[in-house]
Amino acid sequence: MMRSLYSGVSGLRVHQTKMDVIGNNIANVNTVGFKASSVNFSDVYYQTIQSATGPNAATGAGGQNAKQIGLGASVASIVASITQPGGAQRTDNPFDIMITGDAFFIVNSGGTNYFTKDGAFGVDGNGTLTTASGATVMGWQVDPKDDTAVVKATVSPLNIMAPQNLYSEPKATTNTYISGNIDYKDTQLADGATGKMVSVSFFDNLGQEYRANLKVNQTADSTNEYNVTVADILDANGNSIFVKKTVADDGTVTYGTSTITSFTFGNPASTYNAAVDTTTGEVTLTGGTASILRFSGSTGEFQGVGSTDTATTKGLDLKITAPSAEDDPFSTVNIDFSSVTMFGDDTDLEANKGSITDDGSISDTGAGRQAGSMTGISIDTSGKIYGKYDNGDSRLLGQIAVASFSNPAGLESVGGNVFAETQNSGSFDGVGHDVTSDGGSFTTGVLEMSNVDLAAQFTDMITTQRGFQANSRIITTSDTLLEELINLKR
Repeated sequence: MMRSLYSGVSGLRVHQTKMDVIGNNIANVNTVGFKASSVNFSDVYYQTIQSATGPNAATGAGGQNAKQIGLGASVASIVASITQPGGAQRTDNPFDIMITGDAFFIVNSGGTNYFTKDGAFGVDGNGTLTTASGATVMGWQVDPKDDTAVVKATVSPLNIMAPQNLYSEPKATTNTYISGNIDYKDTQLADGATGKMVSVSFFDNLGQEYRANLKVNQTADSTNEYNVTVADILDANGNSIFVKKTVADDGTVTYGTSTITSFTFGNPASTYNAAVDTTTGEVTLTGGTASILRFSGSTGEFQGVGSTDTATTKGLDLKITAPSAEDDPFSTVNIDFSSVTMFGDDTDLEANKGSITDDGSISDTGAGRQAGSMTGISIDTSGKIYGKYDNGDSRLLGQIAVASFSNPAGLESVGGNVFAETQNSGSFDGVGHDVTSDGGSFTTGVLEMSNVDLAAQFTDMITTQRGFQANSRIITTSDTLLEELINLKR
């Protein structure tokens, strides 16, 4: 009799526990990355009042099964459905990330690494990628010897908006190319005529922009050969770099030679010297030898730079001579003419930064750039974080690493949407792996919703309520039986 009372009590307890789990699941139906849990029951050790016996051939007695009375129910397990993904919620926030696959983000709080499916990230005051609760998102840093790759070592905080990442360093232009067409019948190209001008822009190592004005004329001997000379080199404001302008107190303007007085141009290179008219500021370049472009008279195709038929060089080199070798910001700029043609069409030449590869495609190699400020962040499907800058540069800032476990259900939830490793989950090696290495990927602007199935939870709630009611009836019925037993004395 008393056993039934305690069995009913144990039944109430386990159903209370199951209701607690259901309530927590439903409460977190809209919690990002939440994983629903389920409860499993087991029966309790039985009291054996008679052991099983086997058949006895000597006496002819048959075997009997054991007689056991159970002592109620207990909670066998509470298991989180960690590997079941939740739905995708679009946010369009570039720092919101959803993992496709069984991996976890690695976050650090108080010096301890934890793991989460909640990819609602942001940036703190130090520029570090963090969770909503302030834990730092962990990943790999950029290789100091190769800024296009990361070092897959022990994970560390991703300080993606550190001061050094907010700006893009300038880079000197080393390659440019001229595209377009030359019409040999164009009267402006004739020897002694005005000539056609093409402006080649380039950057120095400090990110300052300049423009070299090149003049193209036919040679005196051939309509298939053209002289290329430099008319002037201007700064970003359109002023000649060879001129120094001085304004006196009375408003009188005089001109003189700046600290830059010469440059080399051509292939082979020749030296141009600059002279400045002190009254008008007009620049005269002397000493330079014209470089020759050669085209095929039968096909109009570019043949090379040089005065001989065997010259096949594609480009001409331009190098400004700085006043001091220690303070020289200028690099040699190669100007490639190989994509210019000489067909029967209008003369139209255009200069571009970059280079032409062997297969004829255009590359931005050697294009150079000015200094830039960060304008945005992007994260690709592998977790690589790139900074976008207003000078057109894109720079790798780090990569988000992930962790996987042989038994993810063995992770322990510690609140705040994070899990801690346990002895039964498997251990984290401190390095993690690329999310794409096991077929997973990242999706930005999307969050993983909870995987709580409300229909299943409400169904479980009904069966749990009925189970609780049935166990309460065990107690009340046992109490009635005990009351009848006590009433026998009356």
